[in-house]
Amino acid sequence: MKTPIVVHPYQAGDEVALWNVFYSAVRVTARRDYSQAQVEVWAPDDPDRDRWKERIAGIAPFVASVVGRVVGYADVQPNGYIDHFFVSAEMARQGVGAELMNVIHQTARERGLLRLFSDVSLTARPFFEHFGFAVETFQTVTLRGVEFTNMRMSKRLS
Repeated sequence: MKTPIVVHPYQAGDEVALWNVFYSAVRVTARRDYSQAQVEVWAPDDPDRDRWKERIAGIAPFVASVVGRVVGYADVQPNGYIDHFFVSAEMARQGVGAELMNVIHQTARERGLLRLFSDVSLTARPFFEHFGFAVETFQTVTLRGVEFTNMRMSKRLS
């Protein structure tokens, strides 16, 4: 029997658990597509906790838990932009991402959105393609002096 994945709206106090998910997803999962220097800049060992807390409160993500433990999170903004979409490395390929993507699609329908779009890592590209997103353009972004390649992906909704 599969353990259920429970998704709830972000609540103040979730920030540390969400950082741990983000850190794991970047440092472990994304490591296969990005260099050590890139993942260290993307998910630093010494983050600005206040800035992180503000960022998370600002995007108000959906939070996925299994047996009370936070294992993923994702958001969709009023314009259809998916800013964050992360699943902890130990829960990759176990349905957490699919459950979050289903919640995003349901929310988009409720809001009457016609399009979803995101700046997607090389690592996440196959996952987004599986859900019908297509690459619009490849991008080079710079974070604290380190360059990364990602892509803008989008999906039209009916």
